[in-house]
Amino acid sequence: MQMISKPRRNRALARLLANPMTYFGGAILLVFVLAAIFAPQVAPHDPYKQDFSAGNLPPLSPDHVLGTDDLGRDTLSRLIYGGRSSLTAGLIVVALSASIGVTLGLISGFYGGVVDSIIMRLVDILYAFPFLILAIAVVAILGPGLFNVMIVLGSISWIEYSRVVRSVVLQIKVQDYVLASRALGASNFRIMFWHILPNCVSIIIVQATFSVAGAIIAAAALSFLGFGAQPPEPEWGAMLNAAQRFIRVTPVMSILPGTAIILVVIAINLIGDALRDALDPNTQT
Repeated sequence: MQMISKPRRNRALARLLANPMTYFGGAILLVFVLAAIFAPQVAPHDPYKQDFSAGNLPPLSPDHVLGTDDLGRDTLSRLIYGGRSSLTAGLIVVALSASIGVTLGLISGFYGGVVDSIIMRLVDILYAFPFLILAIAVVAILGPGLFNVMIVLGSISWIEYSRVVRSVVLQIKVQDYVLASRALGASNFRIMFWHILPNCVSIIIVQATFSVAGAIIAAAALSFLGFGAQPPEPEWGAMLNAAQRFIRVTPVMSILPGTAIILVVIAINLIGDALRDALDPNTQT
């Protein structure tokens, strides 16, 4: 099996650790991830508990650092639990889409011919539809809910993986070590998943990193439109939806979840840029 050499891996790791974007993006993302993981311990209040006598409190109010929403629920607690929902949605969408896209891209590039034509025409068809419009149409059929949003987004966002992996497979499958494995009687399955796939890992990691940010934005957008997380479930897009009615009265209700989305997406993109720079074979010697 042809694998990336240890010196090459070490050089990539050194470049990653030498890039300040790694630490800046990683620090921001780590705060949100830890808050999401330890939400029950970190959140000062129950995110679902309503207190109508304390509705629309401004930030720095007694017992509510970031204020409350119109139903008197603690904003900080809902932001923390909303981060758990948004980050989970991003990871599940990417896991599902990467599994589908990598498998189809591997099969398409390896076998070529009719198989390749069928898969690539399917990709072209999906590309013809605006992503969010297609997602809204499918979610409208399945019904609203964050789980359905994750399934739909994962099922239609695999096309980038398939195209990227296919292009890499087309280059790798004609390499001498692959041809030697075939001559020695290795099965197609073994060649694809044991010899070719490991050499696609770098580009898959970079693509997956950027896709997490896109999945978080897409899930938040669908929740904002009412197709994703349903009340009273805390989720950043749903919080933006609920806050739009009070944007003139309590603008901080909109600013906080919007800022959380921006910070997480920026952090993930910074890490993705750092990974791309570190793993780009054109920069490795």
